[in-house]
Amino acid sequence: MLEGIERETAEHKGGRGEPGERAPAAGAVRHDWTVEQAVALHDLPLFELIDRARSVHRAFHGEHEVQLCTLLSVKTGGCPEDCAYCPQSSHYETEVGAERMLDVGAVLAAAERARGGGSTRFCMGAAWREVKDGPAFERVLDMVRGVKALGLEACCTLGMLTDDQARRLKEAGLDAYNHNLDTSRKAYKSIVSTRTYDERLVTLRNVRRAGITVCSGGIIGMGESIADRCEMLVELARLEPQPESVPINALVRSPGTPLESLPPVDPIEFVRMIAVARLMMPRAMVRLSAGRTELSREAQLLCMYAGANSIFYGDKLLTTPNPGPDEDRALIEKAGLQPMAPAAAHAARR
Repeated sequence: MLEGIERETAEHKGGRGEPGERAPAAGAVRHDWTVEQAVALHDLPLFELIDRARSVHRAFHGEHEVQLCTLLSVKTGGCPEDCAYCPQSSHYETEVGAERMLDVGAVLAAAERARGGGSTRFCMGAAWREVKDGPAFERVLDMVRGVKALGLEACCTLGMLTDDQARRLKEAGLDAYNHNLDTSRKAYKSIVSTRTYDERLVTLRNVRRAGITVCSGGIIGMGESIADRCEMLVELARLEPQPESVPINALVRSPGTPLESLPPVDPIEFVRMIAVARLMMPRAMVRLSAGRTELSREAQLLCMYAGANSIFYGDKLLTTPNPGPDEDRALIEKAGLQPMAPAAAHAARR
C-alpha cells in the first residue's frame, strides 16, 4: 500500500525512497490520497513515520518556529447543537452555562493581552449553530476590525456561514475561519445529529469563495477507528486548495457530556495523527490543539518534532483547560524553539 507514496514523502536515491530524506519543495502537495494510503502511513513503525514527517516539515516550514495562537469564547454556552463532546451544548447538564456575548471592548482588551504575550493569531468563538444576521453579527464584525487594527491575524469560529456572511467577514478583515469536520463521515453520525457532514463542507466552500483561509481539523479519542481518523484527513487533503490550518485535538472529557467516560488518548496516537497530517498536507500549519493538558512536555515536543508548528496559548480553549502561558513559554525556551514573528506567521499560512 505504500507503493507510490515514497515519491511524495521522500526523495529517491537509486530508485528507492529514503525515509529520512527531505521531500522535494515542489510537487509534493497532492489531492488524491486514499484512506488505505493514509492508514498505511499511520501504521508505519513510529520512528520511520516521524522521520518522514520531519523531512516534509523541514522542506516547507521553519525548523524551530512555532506560532502562538489565542482562542477566546465571545459567546459561551446555550448552543442548540448536540455535539457529544461539547460542554457548551444546551442538550447536556454541564458546568458551562449560557452567558451574554462579550462586548467589543472586552474582546479587544483580551486580544491586546494576547499580543503582549506573543500570540500572532487571535481567534474568536461563539456557541452558535449558525451565524444570524443582526446586532450580534455586527458586533463580531467590529471585533474582527479591532483585532486587525492591533496587527494580529483574525480568526473566527461561529458555526455555519452563508456566502454573504463570509463575504462581510472578509471585508471586515478576517484572515481565517475555523470549521472542523470533527471526524469521518461514517463516525460523525454518532457524534452530532443536529448538523450534517455536508453542511460543514458547504460552510468551508463559502469561506473559500470569500477569499478567507480555511482552518479545519478534528478530534481524536471519541470512539472512532484509525480508519475514521485517516478518512477525516483524506477529506481535508482532497480539498483544493488544502486547508491552510489543520488543528488536531484530543477529546477533552467534559463532565456531563455523553463522552465523559471514554479513556484518554494515548500520546503516541496523538503523535501519529500529527505526523500523518503533516505528510498529507505539507503546506498547512498543523496546530496542536485541545488535549495538551494530558500530554507530558516530552509528548508535546514529539508532536512538534513530527510536524505541529502551532499551539493555542492561554489558560483556556473556549471553555476547556489548556496549559498556562508560563508553562508554554518555559517549554518553548527549554526546547530552543522560537515563537513565530507576525510577518513569518502570515507568510507561513499563505
